[in-house]
Amino acid sequence: MTRIVVTGTDTGIGKTVFAAALTGALGAHYWKPIQSGLEDEEDSHAVARLSGRPADTILPPAYRLNTPCSPHRAAEIDGVTIADDALALPETPGPLVAEGAGGVLVPVRRDLLFADLFARWQVPVVLVARTMLGTISHSLTAIEALRSRGVPTRGIAFVGDPEPDSEATICEIGGVKRLGRLPRLNPLTPEALASTFTEHFNPDDFA
Repeated sequence: MTRIVVTGTDTGIGKTVFAAALTGALGAHYWKPIQSGLEDEEDSHAVARLSGRPADTILPPAYRLNTPCSPHRAAEIDGVTIADDALALPETPGPLVAEGAGGVLVPVRRDLLFADLFARWQVPVVLVARTMLGTISHSLTAIEALRSRGVPTRGIAFVGDPEPDSEATICEIGGVKRLGRLPRLNPLTPEALASTFTEHFNPDDFA
């Protein structure tokens, strides 16, 4: 059964849009264990809207925290204790796409980073990176953090305008596969996202 984790080099880079595209392409269930910040559209709602998947395949977060900041701090502000057993990957009857929060070194708790959680899960990770200035350092740092913990990495997916040299440099130095690049879409609709993902990515890379 296909189980993939989508993580990123930073926050606000298009990770959730990519996760929605992948969820739709795989016909998968989707789960984000921790949602921080409830004023704007939640990531699970965005994935439901963009992926075209039935509502019952979008699993609710284990924790919904009010403050839009790192989960460890949002939980402290809300007076919530994040427990290990709530962070276990759910069993689903088909493929599962799980999404982290922000970058790979974002704290879940003060004693647990998302990269540590991924190491526990031992599920292949897709690293999402934007193509803007600074992406080489951010991407290589994330790759090193995952590799040092023994996290299996499926490859890297870029989001944004094409930057062939930066993309090639990251893959060469980081020793990871370039899975493709998802351009920014305007308007961002389920139909446009699905067709663009099919055009720019090979589904076999995620099977």
